[in-house]
Amino acid sequence: MTSSPHNDNDTDLAGLLSRRRFAQLGALGLAGGVGALGPGSSAVAAGRDGQDYYERARALAGSDPVLLALVTALTPDFEFPRPPAPQPLRIFDNLAFLSAGWVSAMAVLTDDGIVLVDALTSPADAESVLVPGLRELGADPATIKYVVVTHGHDDHFGGAQYLADRYGARVLMAPADWDLIARTRPDNAPTRDLDTVDGQRLTLGGTTIRLHHTPGHTAGTVSPIIPVRSGSERHTAMLWGGVNPPGTVPELCTYRASVRSFRSRMRDAKVDVELSNHPNDHGLQRVEQLRSRPDGVNPFVLGEPRAQRFMAVLDLMLRGRIADRRQT
Repeated sequence: MTSSPHNDNDTDLAGLLSRRRFAQLGALGLAGGVGALGPGSSAVAAGRDGQDYYERARALAGSDPVLLALVTALTPDFEFPRPPAPQPLRIFDNLAFLSAGWVSAMAVLTDDGIVLVDALTSPADAESVLVPGLRELGADPATIKYVVVTHGHDDHFGGAQYLADRYGARVLMAPADWDLIARTRPDNAPTRDLDTVDGQRLTLGGTTIRLHHTPGHTAGTVSPIIPVRSGSERHTAMLWGGVNPPGTVPELCTYRASVRSFRSRMRDAKVDVELSNHPNDHGLQRVEQLRSRPDGVNPFVLGEPRAQRFMAVLDLMLRGRIADRRQT
């Protein structure tokens, strides 16, 4: 896959693209990839001002299937899909993809054990997907040391307490979402354990993961930046902790501020790999592409310019949501 040169003004340049160019690309947008927002999407009908931002986002995405999938996922009234669960796969030498189909977890494999990012929906998922998936990939689930929960919804923390009880894993979440769980008391909620701190370094086995607070999807959403490797190649991955936008203008503005801040942190860290915990980024298709061509170019490596454009597209789609909400 090729990358275009990075431009810090991607968001503004998108608005300069002609309507004719948009018309050429528009048909590609909603057909360009499968997306997922999560249950309870706060979709609204697109107003005129919001539609302008959505068109700019689609034009910026061009024919890129990863960026088009994000546009699709954030398009108002998008229907949430339930794809079948794929088989587990090491998408990098030290990173395993474990999925129930509509929601996924990532396992960071280190010399001293495993850091799991998210724990799927339930103890049953942990027992039937996470544990056997790790074993199939040659990793020992008994070495799970930490479970980092990206946000306090049950499709991400559901298996965490099972892993804590069975293997002694420590569970990390942002304080705001530990508080959310305490208020809402959902099924399968983990017992409060470790609070994350914005910018925290979590180190295990010589691998250091940075945990950034990115409130928006929830008040305590966490987005990690993870060093990954493939043979002699070294890359830096990010996982945006929650895509589905909230419902109010102040919450949407908080979300957008998180996008802009995290985009800067990505640039500083030279992030060139994009990951997601839902299939809103052409992720399942990329998994199968990598599975079928393991010696080919890794489709999760976007390059720094495309990773930056991913966030620019996300920013434009959020601006559209804000414009729509202000019209209602």
